[in-house]
Amino acid sequence: MTEFTFTSSNGKSTIYARKFLPEGTPRGIVQIAHGIAEHIGRYEEFMKFLAGKGFVAAANDHIGHGQSVASDEELGLFDEKDGWDKAVEDMDKLHDIMREEFPDIPYIFFGHSMGSYLLRTYLIRHPEKADLAILSGTGGQLSPVVAAGLGVAETTVRVYGARKISKLLLTLSFGSYNNGYDEPRTEFDWLSSVPEVPDAYIADPKCGFPPTAGLFRDLFYGIMYDSDKDNLVKMNKDMPVLMISGWKDPVGENGKGVKRVFRMFCEAGMKHVHLKLYPNCRHELLNETNKHEVMDDIAAWIDKSLLVVEKTKKKAAESGLIEEIAEPAPEAAENG
Repeated sequence: MTEFTFTSSNGKSTIYARKFLPEGTPRGIVQIAHGIAEHIGRYEEFMKFLAGKGFVAAANDHIGHGQSVASDEELGLFDEKDGWDKAVEDMDKLHDIMREEFPDIPYIFFGHSMGSYLLRTYLIRHPEKADLAILSGTGGQLSPVVAAGLGVAETTVRVYGARKISKLLLTLSFGSYNNGYDEPRTEFDWLSSVPEVPDAYIADPKCGFPPTAGLFRDLFYGIMYDSDKDNLVKMNKDMPVLMISGWKDPVGENGKGVKRVFRMFCEAGMKHVHLKLYPNCRHELLNETNKHEVMDDIAAWIDKSLLVVEKTKKKAAESGLIEEIAEPAPEAAENG
């Protein structure tokens, strides 16, 4: 494991990142985007698993999260303005860093929860940069609900500033997440059915902090952007996408919201969209009782989907859509 930093697209924050390298020649790169009020340290087991399967695993702490936070005033805030765009471009910065080091291998993105929404924006804006995409714990909230949340967040920012902690926004966003479980022990039982997971989350000073009104504004903006049909059609139609969620995940409305996203992708013309819902699982599939099954499923899907990508590129090359560059003959090289 190697740790490194780079300057955020906001021009002031230092973004913390880490990568895990496999033994031998890498088969591909998997870049991870974490969720709200957490950090990439929670993905260490998954990153080691990916490295064990031959992949480079890379991730960064988003602005206002984890070790990308230099002071308390930065915690839980992307930026005063256009924070969502800057977090997405930080993902692109990490992509470019990794791609420069490993230029000719498949590139896979994995986004969880808020990270899945950031990834969906990324796929719209940078359709040429992902070979595969995995959306974990995503959702397809109804537009009127998101618009109402965005209105509250924008009003709060305008009146109190982007750093304001709003109890109303916290209630609107997370207040009902525990309602589907009998006698929840903690306010974060919706994360996982494994008791140790919410306990560790609560004990971690870099987790569970209340997001600012500015971060909620950015998140609601991102969700609306991701659901816009004019944006969705900009994605690479040939790119395989995997959506995974728990049947008891409130973020995905117990499957209904994830199915809504699945239909949106299909209607946008995406050719290879796969959805798997896991029974009795909550929001964090990588921290559930069947996490090893989930990881194995992800690895198997990547292997299968890389064959699809390879066939698609070969077909495009044969039809002249991609110009294959061969090494020049010796006499051509000598003639410049």
